[in-house]
Amino acid sequence: MGISTSEAGTTTVKSEPNVVPMIDIMLVLLIIFMIVTPLIAAGFQATMPRGSNLDPSPEEEGEVILGIDVNGNYFLDGRSVPEGALEDYLRSIYTARTEDKILFFKADQQLRFQKIEEAVEIARRAGVRVMAAVTEPQTQSGSIFGGEEE
Repeated sequence: MGISTSEAGTTTVKSEPNVVPMIDIMLVLLIIFMIVTPLIAAGFQATMPRGSNLDPSPEEEGEVILGIDVNGNYFLDGRSVPEGALEDYLRSIYTARTEDKILFFKADQQLRFQKIEEAVEIARRAGVRVMAAVTEPQTQSGSIFGGEEE
């Protein structure tokens, strides 16, 4: 709100809100959302292999899940892991565990087997005793070999 004086000496009160600070805040919020939104969506994304006769067991609290996306990037519980630090991360988790040394493993179906083999070897050196592969249920139209039934 502001006060203005006219030439005749009368004062009038302006009843217009000052929107400049509100516009500044909105622009800052817009910039923040433009930066944060792609980072949120950039987590672990993979197309899981399909299988039949699967045991439906949802992931429970405290389970460690290693994911490898189609580019070969490692993710522990959905968080990205630097290239050479996977063994250290796993070792810090599994040295503290006394009995449950199971690692659930998710990998993209288009991933080269060499990358999966490397991850299994790293996990074994870090103290993992059991690795459980996580797959998606087989659809009704496909066979167990991944092709179409004839």
